[in-house]
This record gives sequence, C-alpha cells and structure tokens, in this order.
Amino acid sequence: MNVSFRNRTPKHRETLWGWGLMVPTLLGLFFFTVGPFLVAIYISFTSWSLFQGPVWVGLANYKKMFHDPLFWTSWWNTAVYTGFSVPLSMIIGLGIAVLLNRKLRGMAFFRVLFFAPMTIGVVASGLLWAWMFSPQYGLLNYIFHFVGLGPFRWLTSASTCLMSIIIVGVWRALGFTIVIFLAGLQSIPEALYDAAAVDGAGGWRKFRHITIPMLSPTIFFSTLIGVIMSFQVFEQTYVMTQGGPGNSTLTIIYFIYQNGFSYLRMGYASAVSVSFLLVIVMGTTLLLRFQDRLVHYEN
Repeated sequence: MNVSFRNRTPKHRETLWGWGLMVPTLLGLFFFTVGPFLVAIYISFTSWSLFQGPVWVGLANYKKMFHDPLFWTSWWNTAVYTGFSVPLSMIIGLGIAVLLNRKLRGMAFFRVLFFAPMTIGVVASGLLWAWMFSPQYGLLNYIFHFVGLGPFRWLTSASTCLMSIIIVGVWRALGFTIVIFLAGLQSIPEALYDAAAVDGAGGWRKFRHITIPMLSPTIFFSTLIGVIMSFQVFEQTYVMTQGGPGNSTLTIIYFIYQNGFSYLRMGYASAVSVSFLLVIVMGTTLLLRFQDRLVHYEN
C-alpha cells in the first residue's frame, strides 16, 4: 500500500528531503567527474585520434609512457616547480601574514593589495609577466640595468626559464596563502602570547613555540593544497613558454595537453592522465598518513 509523503514520519520526510537535495549534486558529480574519469580509463587502453573509432591496444600506451623521455622530463620539471614554488610561497606568505596581522591603521589596504593577484586572470597575468620578462622591453631588465646587471634571458634560456615560471607561480599563490595564514594567526588566543611575555619570552621564542605549533593545521592545509595546485600548473607555461625552450618548462599537464589536443593521441594522453591522478592520490594519502606527526591540535 502506498504511503503519501505527509503520512510518513518526520525522520522519513527529513531523509527524503535530504536525498532530494543531494540528487542534483550527485548527478553532476557522476556526469562531470566520475563518468569522464571512467571514460578516460577506457580510452587509455585504446588508440584514438578523434577522426577514427578507438582501437583497443591494451597496455601499449602505458608501456610507451614509461619509455618516453619527455614523460619523465615533464615529471621532473613539475617536481622542480613544486619543490621551489610551494616552500617559497609558504615562507614568504607566512612572513607577510605576520606583518599584516598587526593592528595598524591602513593595514586593510595592504591586505587587499597582496590578495589582488588572485583576482587577475591567469592568461592576463601570464601576458603581463611575459612583457616584464622581455629581454629588450621588459621592466625587470630595465631595473637590473640601473644596478649593472643583465640583461637576463628570462624566457629564452633553458637555465632561467623554469625559474621565471616559478616566480610567477609564487606571485599568484601569495594572495591565497596570506589569507589562509591571516585567518590562522587571528585564531591564536592572545592569552598565550601574554603568558609567554610574563615568562620573559621574546619575539622569536613566541613565534617558534606558540605561532608555529598553533599554525601547524593551517600550514599543513596550505602545503597540501599548494602541492596539488602546483602539480596542475598549465596556464603559465601555455601562455609564456609553450613548454620551451628545449622542453625546459614542459610540465605534466602541458605534456597531456600536447599529446591530446596537438598530436591527437587521445589514448596516450588518457594514460598519462590516469598516471597523474594516481600520483596525486598517492602523494595526498602519504601526506595525510603523517598528519598526526606534523600537526599540533589544540586540546
């Protein structure tokens, strides 16, 4: 016998409302995340150029991937980018956040100023930095000229090109990092600093024994997000260098883009994408395993 919605118990009605509200999100998750991921796994076992139907090739794409020097070059460049950009953005962001956490007049203006790069489009900021790095007309070489340095071939030399991309990445990440650290700093009770001052602790000892331990959840979160985002760097290399010169800025995401949309090797690009996802999942899981050792939670 059918039971109307009104005749159900409050608990049942609440459950039905919950599922009703979740269904649109679950459908979107399936059609735009889980579904494409499952299709990408299938395509990774095929040879597909978009103009002909997929042909099953088994593990051929994965075997080719492990023997492809450009695959390992792209991973190395991505690891170098992550290894420099994340620590630099964390250290600089924490330092600026400590300075901006002071109760001084006009501090709100500087907080907005440092967050401004996050509001600029990635393509627009890439074009802006490409102009600043220009050997002939760039602002940076113009400044270095007055101190007797340069000109530097920021984007045309394999030895400096990746460093230039790292500079742009740190600049873009600073706004997000500063905001996160500011929120963490403002959540630390002032009573802890007052008690430390009574015990004779100076500024460095307060920072080392109070600020850093109390900020450890924020530092861990920022590191985790920073690593994940830095592994997905694409726009800077696409706009500024196209992976060059000499593949010195070829990152893993740009490598996937090249094979998928430039060379139309959709099967091979999907195989690299699956391997990329596995690395992200394993790296994130490894960080979470060490969370209890790295993070101090207030009791």
